[in-house]
Amino acid sequence: MERKMKPESLMMSYGYKPELSEGAIKCPIFQTSTFVFKTAEAGKAFFEVAYGLRPANKGEEPGLIYSRINNPDLEILENRLTLWDEAEDCAVFESGMSAISTVLLEFLKPGDTVLISSPLYGGSDHFIKKILPKFGIHVLEFMVGQTKEEIIKIVNDANMGSQLAMVFIETPANPTNHLIDIKCSKEIAEHFSGENKHVYLAVDNTYMGPIWQHPIKHGADLVLYSATKYIGGHSDVIAGACLGSKDLIKRVKGLRTFLGNMASPNTGWLLLRSLETLKVRMDVQATNADKVAAFLTAHPAVEKVYFPGNLTEKDGEQFKIKQRQCLTNGGMISFDVKGGEKEAFQFLNALKLIKLAVSLGSTESLAEHPATMTHSDVDFDLKQRFSITEKMVRLSVGVENYEDIIFDINQALSKITH
Repeated sequence: MERKMKPESLMMSYGYKPELSEGAIKCPIFQTSTFVFKTAEAGKAFFEVAYGLRPANKGEEPGLIYSRINNPDLEILENRLTLWDEAEDCAVFESGMSAISTVLLEFLKPGDTVLISSPLYGGSDHFIKKILPKFGIHVLEFMVGQTKEEIIKIVNDANMGSQLAMVFIETPANPTNHLIDIKCSKEIAEHFSGENKHVYLAVDNTYMGPIWQHPIKHGADLVLYSATKYIGGHSDVIAGACLGSKDLIKRVKGLRTFLGNMASPNTGWLLLRSLETLKVRMDVQATNADKVAAFLTAHPAVEKVYFPGNLTEKDGEQFKIKQRQCLTNGGMISFDVKGGEKEAFQFLNALKLIKLAVSLGSTESLAEHPATMTHSDVDFDLKQRFSITEKMVRLSVGVENYEDIIFDINQALSKITH
């Protein structure tokens, strides 16, 4: 009797044939630049399919040509990553920003407009607002909490409805944990789509990772990850990923080939290793985060905690979005200490178990200061609007014993002097 296995069960073997690698139980690192063709005819056929000169014949698989185009480590990794999001295809990159920038450059052209949610991760914010305009691409943004009608009005008031080509959202938002409604964003994209124009919805799902939120199920065309974070999970690799339909990912991979920002075989191998423990790691991180958030919420030195688990029915639409989209409360917590930068720095400098470093989603707990670090380049007024102020600390909860994490936070908070 056939059984559809869960993704966590398939992470050890899906897409890999040991008999093609001397029976090795784990996929080797194919550290090679090029691949030998069996015949000239085979090489010709491989290039015809790879460059889209003809569609693949029934049962014909893309052949290995050159590691800038494809590599066994990347192909197996991309196949496995599709399982979590139930996507048709995946493209892996050497960084999260290379995945984001490639997608934006592929689906936007001079004269187009991209509509973004705000706030965004600092790197995304910089690329969209300061690099894309150099290519003649216009940027509109909407704020957390605005209704569908209000967002449509933003586009119409700017007279850019006919130019809108993509809606790009990040949910939960970094570092505030504000939630954007994926389904509503899709409806906005469809509102401005036409018979000869499809407005794409791209979702940066890094904060929830592929376990805790599945944007494609809510209407996303493209899902983006900094695979450095939860997918990699060990602070030892930089990578990115994009998932979607075969047709869209074919376009993404096409531009990737010529930008040359595909992941290396070694990066692919490291991520294959990480996928085997992805669910167990993230399960522990979500449980730990719930405990840590509860402690911070009750602590007298903490003014406010930004965490999806703290949302209640009184929070209205934010609570409804969480109930609809998020499978857990996540592993990221931001909080305001009572005071300002001096007090936040005192806390950060007193941490012992938790490391003072940017990034997130790894096995170790990390803390940083968004206003002066990850989001230092974001417009000051925008930071103030979303409370990304001098008193905010961002915490990525790891897999350590939660009591030890809480002990370290408590002793560091006790070092704050006013």
